[in-house]
Amino acid sequence: MSALRRGKARVQGVSADELMSRSRALAEALDAGGAELDPRAVAEARQVTAKVDERLGITGGHTVVALAGATGSGKSSLFNALVGAEVAAPGVRRPTTSTPTAAIWGSEPAGDLLTWLGVGARHFVTEGDDAVAGTLDGLVLLDLPDFDSREASHRAEAERVLALADVFVWVTDPQKYADARLHDDYVQRLRAHEAVMIAVLNHADRLSEADRKQCLADLSRLLKADGVAKAQVLATSARTGLGVDELRQRLANVVAGAAAARTRLAGDVRTVAAEVRKSVADEEYDLPSRATPVLVDALARAAGVSTVVTAVDRDYRASAVEAAGWPFTRWVQSFRPKPLRRLRLEPRIGPRTEITISEGDVRAVLGRSSLPPPTPTARAAVDLATRQVGEAAAAGLPMRWANVVTDAATPPGDTIADKLDQAVVNTSLRARSPLWWGVASFFQAVFALVAVVGVVWLLGLFLLGFLQLDQVIATPTWGPLPIPLLMLVGGLLAGIILAGLSRFLASIGGPRRARMMERRLRDSIEVTATETVMDPIRRVLERHRRVRELLDEAAR
Repeated sequence: MSALRRGKARVQGVSADELMSRSRALAEALDAGGAELDPRAVAEARQVTAKVDERLGITGGHTVVALAGATGSGKSSLFNALVGAEVAAPGVRRPTTSTPTAAIWGSEPAGDLLTWLGVGARHFVTEGDDAVAGTLDGLVLLDLPDFDSREASHRAEAERVLALADVFVWVTDPQKYADARLHDDYVQRLRAHEAVMIAVLNHADRLSEADRKQCLADLSRLLKADGVAKAQVLATSARTGLGVDELRQRLANVVAGAAAARTRLAGDVRTVAAEVRKSVADEEYDLPSRATPVLVDALARAAGVSTVVTAVDRDYRASAVEAAGWPFTRWVQSFRPKPLRRLRLEPRIGPRTEITISEGDVRAVLGRSSLPPPTPTARAAVDLATRQVGEAAAAGLPMRWANVVTDAATPPGDTIADKLDQAVVNTSLRARSPLWWGVASFFQAVFALVAVVGVVWLLGLFLLGFLQLDQVIATPTWGPLPIPLLMLVGGLLAGIILAGLSRFLASIGGPRRARMMERRLRDSIEVTATETVMDPIRRVLERHRRVRELLDEAAR
């Protein structure tokens, strides 16, 4: 049952704290939504939040009731009947009422409220004016200009005060109760305020009992069609006093509850929140916490990971030759540029792993790599991948939100390229040298030493022969071959064979090292993709979710 029905002692409504909580939720949603919300709805919502602050900031427990109706409906006569005095001046000439007139019951000051309402004409009702004035203490009754007046200023004034009133009393008559302006422009627009709405069929004394019942039933049907499901309709006559006491009693019930203002404001908040809510979807896309493989593949291609991986393989093989190659030719490696050094990505492996601060450390702080820029095909693949992620995340969102999501998925300019380059630069290429490098290097040193000893021995024997002293010192042999020659040939052959074996092992270890570094690079690329593409999208979706939850809280 509506709080305005006869016999209801109080108007049930929201508390001031709950109303402020809803208003703050609405204001926070407007701030969080920003340009992604309908500007017209946002403007209306901000007016409502400002009105809530202003209305709750006015001291006193007054209830503002507005009598609104079309020309000739008898508002002023009904106003005088409720007041018990000739305050408003009814007449035949139209339009009659040009500015609102207020009647105030009770001794509590209402100056601030009337100033806020912009009402200058004021009448303070005393017990002598109304035998039941005590039951209406706190009531501020307004007689408004006609909302269908030929004067635009009169219509504007009526609408301005209606936007501020707590309770609406729609005054109509048997001739205009079905008027489209009343139902389409006012009742339907304010249907969320059913709890603070009364419809009055005035001049009911002009109808027979049967016609009166029929008009009341028809008016109730029209109000229900307007969205006022529990419409309450009264038949009144200012001339005969029909229904005036019942209307006064219902107004007394409203005043007794002292909650109509909050109820009306809560309806305003609910209405504008529902309107703003149309700019927000019912749910958000469940964005993965990590970048998709398709996106990582495209970014890895654009970052030149394949180039780095190839260079890692070649660099590994070169380092293996440098560490375990034939000692008499490995010096040639120093004249060959390191593949990763040419990319300014020198690996932190091999003989210099004990260095604390390497060139790579300095490079990570100061510079960029020398990787070639991505090809047009690679850039197109990145654009396609980011667009697919953005479109998937934007699915189901309103256009404004969808545009922001797709923009977040495609950072401007060279942002992605710079981030990818830094991801490659900052990826550690450090790896322990394989154990077999040290073993092979040791044996290469042994074999080289044996060969050198053999050479020196043979040279010594040659010198002794030249001095004809070879008969003094006998040359040791192993079978038919002299041992120095065996040492020379054996050391050289063993070193060459070991160098070939090292190259074979490097051909296996190089791709393995390259795959390991590729995984590291892809992990770095994935982190960059998440930070550069996924996280901005996630922030937009989280903001959308926050706005949706705040609007639902305000409109509950």
